[in-house]
Amino acid sequence: MSIHPTAIVDPEAVIAEDAEVGPFAIIESDVNIGSGCKIGAHAMVHKYVKIGSDCVVYPYASVGAAPQDLKFHGEKSWLKIGKNTVIREFATVHRGTEAGGGITEVGDDNFLMAYTHVAHDCRTGRGVIMSNNATLAGHVITGDYVILGGFVAIHQFVHIGSYAYVGGKSAVVKDIPPYVRASGDRAVLHGLNSIGLQRQGFDEKTIKSIKRAYRIMFRFDLTVKQAVERIKAEVDMIPEVAGFVSFIENSDRGITR
Repeated sequence: MSIHPTAIVDPEAVIAEDAEVGPFAIIESDVNIGSGCKIGAHAMVHKYVKIGSDCVVYPYASVGAAPQDLKFHGEKSWLKIGKNTVIREFATVHRGTEAGGGITEVGDDNFLMAYTHVAHDCRTGRGVIMSNNATLAGHVITGDYVILGGFVAIHQFVHIGSYAYVGGKSAVVKDIPPYVRASGDRAVLHGLNSIGLQRQGFDEKTIKSIKRAYRIMFRFDLTVKQAVERIKAEVDMIPEVAGFVSFIENSDRGITR
């Protein structure tokens, strides 16, 4: 274990033998830092944080601070960070609240760029990229391989579907379905994230089916119920299409159109 002599580490913190803690970093109690992790200079890991293996927390980042929620009164809650996640300079990730199940979860292989913020009770999937200054308000859920551009702001309780791309400086107040591109203030849809899907290995047939479902859902003057019925009648209900439809049917906040 490599802990710089100027670091302040609570004796109750559990740190893997091959982890590194840089100069002036602070590690509080009830922290578990996994194998291969690197905690940068002046970084702050607050109590009740679990960090998976091979994560990097860059200088001046703060993970596990109390949530910015007036209903929070100091109760015990957690932040869980998955393996192989990178948290860049001045990023902030907060613990959960009782109303959100008491936990915030950052998934495996996430990349949180400088000045990003993940608020209380959020859950991110695998491979999520948050560009500089992107912000998730409380209780936001993202699927896998979501990309958020710089200065994107996601409203509380919004869900972002897997493989969606949100362009920079967007304000998102309603759910964004999987596989799509969205941008604007307020955000609107701009078709499928076709390039992103190709890069993630989706074959042409699958992309064509998703595109057909998208067109029926959003390009015709149909209600959601009518669109779903037409998709089921006209489109091959492969898992990706079924997931697209299910996401829309189960949206609580309403869908970005």
